[in-house]
Amino acid sequence: MFDYIKGTVEFVSPEYIVVDNGGIGYQIMTPNPFVFSAGNGKVETIFTHLYVREDVQALYGFRTREEKALFNKLLNVTGIGPKGALAILASGQVEQVVQAIENEDEKFLLKFPGVGKKTARQMILDLKGKLENIVPDYFPNLFNDKLETAGYSSASSQLEEAMEALKALGYSDKEVQKAAKALQKEILTTEEYIKKALQLMLK
Repeated sequence: MFDYIKGTVEFVSPEYIVVDNGGIGYQIMTPNPFVFSAGNGKVETIFTHLYVREDVQALYGFRTREEKALFNKLLNVTGIGPKGALAILASGQVEQVVQAIENEDEKFLLKFPGVGKKTARQMILDLKGKLENIVPDYFPNLFNDKLETAGYSSASSQLEEAMEALKALGYSDKEVQKAAKALQKEILTTEEYIKKALQLMLK
């Protein structure tokens, strides 16, 4: 129904962002809300998916068409709902997920919250050979996990926000605390904390 929404991000939380378009605030669930900055007046384009069921209507949004396409594919897998698909996409590595499916790498897929052996196998059965249009150049930067860092005086609050976002994705308190301990000496933005924590969890 909506291909994308273009507007300014007015609010960011661990689970969603609010995008103002024409005086209407759209609540949009995203894999990593903290990739967006609220209140800077910058116009963002969010590629959206409207999820409708009998008891729920929700808008999901992504920075790229590739993320949106993979989200749609994941929703077609038995055992994966919107929350599970968001957790998979939160790694920020569409190519890495696609390659894991193509290589039948169940061990990698099992690292995502809510994905057990049955679901991992179902992902491979349902999606292998059907994702080439999402990453046609076939992953030239697959293992590029370089993260730029800078000095931020509010590092502790940024880390806390990042950990709340990970909990919202379905990671356990134990997993989140382990990641927080590993990252507590680093000075990063919330977005960078989330990306790095996910990289640690997926190793």
